[in-house]
Amino acid sequence: MARREGLTTLCYLERDDKYLMLHRVSKKNDISKDKWIGVGGHFEDDESPEECAKREIFEETGYDIPIEELEYRAVVTFISQKGDYELMSLFTAKAPDGEPKDCDEGVLTWVEKEKVYDLNLWEGDKIFFRQLEKSHDFFSLKMVYDKEDNLIEAVLNGKKM
Repeated sequence: MARREGLTTLCYLERDDKYLMLHRVSKKNDISKDKWIGVGGHFEDDESPEECAKREIFEETGYDIPIEELEYRAVVTFISQKGDYELMSLFTAKAPDGEPKDCDEGVLTWVEKEKVYDLNLWEGDKIFFRQLEKSHDFFSLKMVYDKEDNLIEAVLNGKKM
C-alpha cells in the first residue's frame, strides 16, 4: 500500500484523566523529533480517516479500538513555510485496559491531562488541546509555521486567533 502524503490522522487515547502520549525519540529524520504527540500517521490507499486512525493506533500501541468508538473531533490544516502541507483528522478515544506495546517511533507514556502543557509540544498542539477540553463540538483549525517551526498564524473555525 502507498502512503498518502499530506493526509494524516492523530488520536489521543484517554484513560483515568490521562492521555497516552508518544515521545518521538526513535526516528532519525522526524519532523516531530523530541516532541510529544498522540498516535497516528499517514493514510494508506483507500483508507477513510477512521480506518487510518484504527490501523495506526493498533500498529503503534497494540490497542484494537473499534471504529465506532473513535470520536472524530477536528480537521487540522498544517502549513509550513518550508513547503510542507498536511491535512490531519484528529480523534479521541477511550483506551482499553492494559498497557500499550512498545512503539518503534518513540516512548509511550500516560500523562495527566493538566500536565500535557508541560511537555515539549508543537505550539499549535496546545491550541487544539484547549479546544478539546473546552468543547465537544467538531472544529477546524489552520496553523501556519515559519521556516524555524514557529507558529505564525492560527485560524479556528475560519476566525484568526
